[in-house]
Amino acid sequence: MTEFSFTLKATDGPERHGPRRGQLTTAHGVIETPVFMPVGTAATVKAMTPDQVWSTGAMIILANTYHLMLRPGPERVERLGGVRKLMGWDGPLLTDSGGFQVMSLGALRKIDADGVSFKSHLDGSMHRLTPERSTDIQRMLDATITMAFDECTPFPAEEDVAAASMRLSMDWAERCREAFSPRPGYGQFGIVQGSVYPELRAESVRRLEAIGFEGYAIGGLAVGEGQEAMFTTLDATTPHMTADKPRYLMGVGKPDDIIGAIARGVDMFDCVLPTRSGRTAQAFTRRGTVNIRNARHAEDPRPLDEACSCPACTQYSRAYLHHLFKADEVLGLMLLSHHNIHYYQDLTRGARDAIEAGAFNAYAEEFRRLQSLGDVDPL
Repeated sequence: MTEFSFTLKATDGPERHGPRRGQLTTAHGVIETPVFMPVGTAATVKAMTPDQVWSTGAMIILANTYHLMLRPGPERVERLGGVRKLMGWDGPLLTDSGGFQVMSLGALRKIDADGVSFKSHLDGSMHRLTPERSTDIQRMLDATITMAFDECTPFPAEEDVAAASMRLSMDWAERCREAFSPRPGYGQFGIVQGSVYPELRAESVRRLEAIGFEGYAIGGLAVGEGQEAMFTTLDATTPHMTADKPRYLMGVGKPDDIIGAIARGVDMFDCVLPTRSGRTAQAFTRRGTVNIRNARHAEDPRPLDEACSCPACTQYSRAYLHHLFKADEVLGLMLLSHHNIHYYQDLTRGARDAIEAGAFNAYAEEFRRLQSLGDVDPL
């Protein structure tokens, strides 16, 4: 039987807070880190089939407890064999606990020491999530990696508010760990909170590591604090984190966010941005972002990104992609979503190779150089 394990294969700087190259072994496959996880919120990566997601090099995807508990319901998903079987995804699956969506989507949210009551954003029905219920739903979904249920601290928050929120999340983390059903190859991650306050972040790390999880996430960032504050918070957090467990920065982000976080010792990322942007005609390329709706692409025979091997770049021109979006054809958003996920996989694959070669700083500098050139002229 496969045990859930993390192996640190290479570092390119300080082991605790520099770029890391790792390998995460799970019941459903091996994950090479740093890794980007495409988001399949409701058991689908929007506008892509599982085979297409695989073809980009993706090794793990994310689904969400909040959305799947509302529809089709965790009991139904369990009867159908879990999310992976339901959607036809053979690889590892991480499920978010639902805490962020309760904060951002749930109406009439009421928090107490036991959990959260809220109204569904779909039909107004009342629901209750506790650490135990969230953990059990994720078991029914057959998540390879289960996330602890936490309170997502709003930003900005005064230090006393952030402290109370973090300590509530740590209390819930203990209950999540007690409720977790250990199985070979499955794991559970605790979530570091504390807003932008270094001492609170350090306290959160200490409490979570005392509980003991298979990995640790960094939550409460990418919520409006800005990149500089996010990086400063990471600088104050990752040095406290054990080096022998994977680290996951939740909900991040843009390509330069990911490069900066890898430089600070983060291993795992997820974000809706690649597919959300793809559906709105925005593509991420080595030369920065491209809005394919812009008139300058109407007669441009070049590929979207000359260095990309995805179908959008190898089979179609910018002119054709521009036409698809102007004509409101669904193929346009499918192709750009595919391209963006492919680009994010290329970005993290390149980071893995650079760390192994001891050349991450040069890789990051070249990334920033190309991004700064802009996309007006060909390379």
